Amino acid sequence: MDIFSAFKKVVFQNYCNFNGRAKRAEYWWYALAAAIISFALSGLQAWGYMQGDTGTIIFTSALYYFVLLALVLPGLGVTWRRLHDIGKGGQWYWIFLIPIIGAIWLLVLLCMPSEPQDNRFGPYE
Repeated sequence: MDIFSAFKKVVFQNYCNFNGRAKRAEYWWYALAAAIISFALSGLQAWGYMQGDTGTIIFTSALYYFVLLALVLPGLGVTWRRLHDIGKGGQWYWIFLIPIIGAIWLLVLLCMPSEPQDNRFGPYE
C-alpha cells in the first residue's frame, strides 16, 4: 500500500466507517498524508495572513479549517479500525484523554502489529 491508495481508501471508500480492520500501513500512510496536507494548508494560511488582505485571510482560513474538519472523521474512523486490527475495541481511542501517559499509550497501541488471525472485528486480510 502506498500513500495515495491509503488516503483514497480511508477518505473515499471508508469515510465514516468504524467497522472492520485497518492495517498499520493504511493507518500510518493516512496519518502522513493528513500531516502533509495540514502542513501545506497552514503554510497557505500563513501566506494569507502575510498578504494582509481581508479577503485572502478569510479564504485561506476557511479553506484550512474546512479541509481539516473534513479529515477529522476519516482519521477517527481509521484509528478506530486500527485498534480493531490489534484486537482492541475502538473505545480505546479515548485513552489519549489521560494526561501525558494516555497519548503515549495510544501511540504504542497504534504501532503494535496486527493480530494474524481473524478476530471479532473481521477477517485478517
